[in-house]
Amino acid sequence: MTSRPANPLMDLPNMVDALARVDEELHRTVETDDPLLTEIAGHLIKAGGKRQRPGFCIAAAAALTPDQGRASQASVLGGVSVELVHLGSLYHDDVMDEAETRRTVESVNARWGNLKAILGGDFLLAKASEIAAGLGTEVAGLLAATIARLCEGQVRELVNVFDVERTESAYLAAIGGKTAALFSSACRIGALVGELPRPVVDALTTFGHSYGMAFQIVDDVLDVVATDEQLGKPAGNDLVQGVYTLPVIWALQAEGHGDLRRRLGQPLGPDEMVEARELIRRNGAVPAALDMAHAYVDEALGALAPMEATPAVEALRGAAVHLVSSVARLGD
Repeated sequence: MTSRPANPLMDLPNMVDALARVDEELHRTVETDDPLLTEIAGHLIKAGGKRQRPGFCIAAAAALTPDQGRASQASVLGGVSVELVHLGSLYHDDVMDEAETRRTVESVNARWGNLKAILGGDFLLAKASEIAAGLGTEVAGLLAATIARLCEGQVRELVNVFDVERTESAYLAAIGGKTAALFSSACRIGALVGELPRPVVDALTTFGHSYGMAFQIVDDVLDVVATDEQLGKPAGNDLVQGVYTLPVIWALQAEGHGDLRRRLGQPLGPDEMVEARELIRRNGAVPAALDMAHAYVDEALGALAPMEATPAVEALRGAAVHLVSSVARLGD
């Protein structure tokens, strides 16, 4: 069994250098005159991460470049702004979920409390907006709209907490805002700062959205089948929090009014969560969810199909294919 797929974007020439520059800018951006705020804002930055969203931004900016050179500073800053939004949303998510760990380290809220975690998340979002403003009005407006979509997606999810009647359409609408919007914006911002033709900007935006949908479905499958160590956070936490994702929704529909339905709809203890995960894995919901992830990957690849096979386009294509191929056996 494997956890989150590796990032094939790292195979793109100069991507290692570009993401190192992203990390440098991230650390520089959160430095303040207040040592505590600097420590809080930089906590998850120091914990690391694959930096997939900045990678997508940088790759999108170079999508039409036959010979991949050093990433432009604008694409690096675009990636930083997107990553700051992602990190800020994680701070807020962990407060709502009462999470104790994130990326194998203590969560911000567990270490400093909810109030400081919320303010830290707000600070990261503000810094993201400040950077985006320096990249032009269209990028600034896009990032602001993305933050709004993240909030809308989170509200959609909260409305359905502990709801055993949650529908597939409600789930897809929520992840479209919570996850796909940020991948979509990462690609679009990269394309905009790369000054690519509008049809290419739109195609890369579609790619990011479809990839983001597949990414979240895979993440939700992993929450059902992976371990704490593989995830870098508590496995089964969505079930504990009453967030019923695609494999759970389909498992409930498949069994009608059986054991899983009787267990859900209320908070679960550790043993109950383990039993619920086992029930979800039994009835084909996991491979069915992976099939939908495959369908979204096909959409993403279709968006790239008209483009020349530059190193950046091939890296994006490889990331999409690898996302599902590396977890294809999880439901077996």
